[in-house]
Amino acid sequence: MPLSPDRNAVNAQVKIAADHYTQTFGRRPRGIWLAECGYNPGDDEILKKYGIRYFLVDTHGILYGKPRPKYGVFAPVYCKSGVAAFGRDLDSSKQVWSAKEGYPGDFNYREFYRDIGYDLDYDYIKPYIHESGIRVNTGIKYHKITGGKVDLSNKAPYDPAAAIEKAAEHAGNFMYNREKQVEHLKGLMKREPIIVAPYDAELFGHWWYEGPSFIDFLMRKVFYDQQTFKMITPSEYLELFPKNQVVTPTFSSWGYKGYAEFWLNNTNDWIYRHLHKTYERMKELCSIFMYKPRSADEERALKQAAREILLAQSSDWAFIMRTDTTVQYAVKRTLQHIFRFTRLYEMLKSGNIDAGYLAEMEWKDNIFPDVDWTAYA
Repeated sequence: MPLSPDRNAVNAQVKIAADHYTQTFGRRPRGIWLAECGYNPGDDEILKKYGIRYFLVDTHGILYGKPRPKYGVFAPVYCKSGVAAFGRDLDSSKQVWSAKEGYPGDFNYREFYRDIGYDLDYDYIKPYIHESGIRVNTGIKYHKITGGKVDLSNKAPYDPAAAIEKAAEHAGNFMYNREKQVEHLKGLMKREPIIVAPYDAELFGHWWYEGPSFIDFLMRKVFYDQQTFKMITPSEYLELFPKNQVVTPTFSSWGYKGYAEFWLNNTNDWIYRHLHKTYERMKELCSIFMYKPRSADEERALKQAAREILLAQSSDWAFIMRTDTTVQYAVKRTLQHIFRFTRLYEMLKSGNIDAGYLAEMEWKDNIFPDVDWTAYA
């Protein structure tokens, strides 16, 4: 989002997200976790346009804001637009998401990379893996992490009871650390501090199998075992403390080095000129079709064109190219979505829509079924 020079493209991302939230939950969103915590000064004006009262930003987005924030990330700040920004707390974040320094790397927890899809005899496992015969993860894993430098072949058997006990222990440790953190902050601030601890949902239960148990234990312990702090939402905090400092957060993300370097470098910079062209062409389609009667196929094609742009924009593709993991897949997906958009653009411009091709694209990519393509106007 911060790398788009076209405000219309950013506007479309926010509008489509807010609309989808409203359709799903039956009310307008109060806040937003910007993708990758990516923020560009001025994005808050677009958030305000759609009634979003606050957003989450990475630590240095607040700390290097202007003027300097009096309470750091332990109180929200207001942008000049009146939209509040909450900064991520580094200490609580690292404790939970870091496999090296945090809880998920504990040797008692389940090993993600050992799976019976690869372990068991091929003839035995063949009926339960991919129909092509390719070995895949089944989700059934019998080993624990065991040690930081232990080879996968030497992992010890997983003990669920010991792992759950460790999750309870870690929940208690996390709570204790937050108690001490809050006690210290209260001595420095003239108000109640807030500690914002956001994590990718996929951490809990996927990468860290015991993660949901950790959350369960933590919430129970916070309620029953201490009196220092309570869990709260950003909306509730703003209601309690409506007066906050006005600060302009800096351009930032929660990626490597904190800016956009991970998504814009010599491994992936080639994608952006093509993305920018899709925005231009989508705006052109809006100018052609917004104010005239449209056939059912034209309406469907316009919606699909918007979906293909959103999918091409996904930060995951540029991220994967930089991490040098499944690069071919990331390149393929980027090119596919740009090509499909271009094909739809050409069909709409020529007035010759291939109904079969359109149906196939809708079947492959049907995210946001009610997407508002006019958001790009």
